[in-house]
Amino acid sequence: MAPQRKPSSVSQSIASSPFYFALYVILVLLGNVGNTTVIGVVGESLLREAGVVRSSDVILVNMAFSNLMVSLVRNTVVMVSDLGVEIFLSRDMCHLMMGIWVWLRSANVWSTFFLSAFHFQTLRRVAPPVINLHGPRGPPRSLILGFGLIWSLNLIYAIPAFIFSKNGDENSTETLMLVSSTTRPLMGCIWDFPSAYSGLAFATSSMVIHESIPICLMNITNLGSLLTLYAHGHTRNAANKSQDAPVVTRIPAERRAAKVILALNVLFISSWGTNVISVNYFNYNRGSSTEFLLIIARFANMSFIALSPIVLAVGHRKLRAFIKSILSHLYPFG
Repeated sequence: MAPQRKPSSVSQSIASSPFYFALYVILVLLGNVGNTTVIGVVGESLLREAGVVRSSDVILVNMAFSNLMVSLVRNTVVMVSDLGVEIFLSRDMCHLMMGIWVWLRSANVWSTFFLSAFHFQTLRRVAPPVINLHGPRGPPRSLILGFGLIWSLNLIYAIPAFIFSKNGDENSTETLMLVSSTTRPLMGCIWDFPSAYSGLAFATSSMVIHESIPICLMNITNLGSLLTLYAHGHTRNAANKSQDAPVVTRIPAERRAAKVILALNVLFISSWGTNVISVNYFNYNRGSSTEFLLIIARFANMSFIALSPIVLAVGHRKLRAFIKSILSHLYPFG
């Protein structure tokens, strides 16, 4: 049995404050219920409707699935820990869980970028996709390949996380924080790199590969989408006089989709930036505000997962219809 350890000051602060703890529980439940709803509603429509599967809905399901897995495996466990349920894993289980945390979080970041990249590529098409009603149903092979690369390459990247971890004796190893995985030891699991340099190398590469690069690419693809829509808007009047402009007629719908995707990316970048600033202030300053900033980092780390289903519900027709149906049953006279 692993030795008992004191819970971290961050957990104590959240658990002792009714406001912090209630907000934390609400965000966790929003992440779990919201992303499950996205998977169920959008996924059910993909399975039910005849014809060619919409690639955008498949990407939404993949993103919601990665959000849900991070929320269940990471955020829900943190919430249970803050409730006072102390769980300490064995060394072998720590190897497994640390690797899973890094894998899921990294895949989650790239799944979010994949949505904006797909929309940018859709807008760049000079003609609508050719639909073969008699061909096989299912997403394009390129989409399947993209999902395979996201999940398999991130699994390979997470191999060091499977190897260099252990169950610790003290909950005081917050000096090395990997942005893509965890901001504090969880269930007794801590990093165990051969040297401080190797740990720093993994943390740095994690931040560059799974944070900085995809965020830069999100900004580029979103800016490209907005510029493309702006260019189409200027040619719309002329195109409406012509019979050869099938893409331009979809501009209103594409503009709505661009706004939703832009909102998702702004939410993601804000969440990431707040978390990074708070964590690095803790690492390099250790002033009087460190405990509060670690609480902020904890909330920022999960805000995208909790709030992204709400953003999707605003812009997705089937999700809006489902929510309206639920509300009409709950409040029939509203």
